[in-house]
Amino acid sequence: MNIRSLTRGDGVVIGAAVVLFIASFLDYSSYCPQGIDCSRIDNPNAWDSLGILMSVYLGGVIAAALVIVGRAMPGRKVVGLDLGQFGAALSVFALWTAFWTILDISSAGAGLILGLLATILLAGAAIAGPLVPFLKAPLLSPAAPAQGLQGGQQPYGAQPGQGYGFPGGQQQAPYGAQPSQGYGYPGAPQQGQPAQADPAQAQQAQAQAQQPAQGGAAPAGDFTPFWFAVPVARPLYGEDGSPNPIAELAPGTWYLAVEQRGQSLIAQTQDGRRGVLQDTTGIQRG
Repeated sequence: MNIRSLTRGDGVVIGAAVVLFIASFLDYSSYCPQGIDCSRIDNPNAWDSLGILMSVYLGGVIAAALVIVGRAMPGRKVVGLDLGQFGAALSVFALWTAFWTILDISSAGAGLILGLLATILLAGAAIAGPLVPFLKAPLLSPAAPAQGLQGGQQPYGAQPGQGYGFPGGQQQAPYGAQPSQGYGYPGAPQQGQPAQADPAQAQQAQAQAQQPAQGGAAPAGDFTPFWFAVPVARPLYGEDGSPNPIAELAPGTWYLAVEQRGQSLIAQTQDGRRGVLQDTTGIQRG
């Protein structure tokens, strides 16, 4: 999974799961009878009670994993529910159990108190993550075009020195122009020297300009492929119109737009899959 596809809400979910796992090793009861040295009492932790362990601590960790996997692979379902929805429901169940458990124990320990706080964060981030704009923002800011091409790396599908719309690429010569017509090529006039006019070439160029574009030439209004990046993670749907996404475009990664259909783009991923990007607002062109 691309780490740049994680949102701030996903970061809170992961952090809460880590805290919850650590809290499972702490004492969830701090009972100490009077007249007894409390340092010699071995209070139980969550691993000594299978019910609390599975319903609160490991249940919360599993819920966080389902939420993250559901965001990374949209469309996967469990008993008719999306993985993210199932994980959010499980996180609410863990919070519910932790709340009533801490009320039932008169001397709650650090493990149970920390577990309750972690389940509150976990359930809140799992539910509000897709809804609150602050939590929907990327966890890591998208890399700039120059930063994404350091070290001589070329974008996917582009050859060195070829201009295919990628950032910093060379522009293709206009249709009908020959390499020998520009400066810097063998036989081209140097700067400061007048160009030698060839009557035969001038007549040929004039005849080509007067002729209409043939079938092999691309009309000026045709779509030109270009590289682009998305500001936030966005689903890529199949070209057959299926409602289930086939992939997810992650921020900080360059993708190739090969065709335009209305307001949507036909995009190609790094592994060669093609699909429809329906939401093109805010994309960054290379």
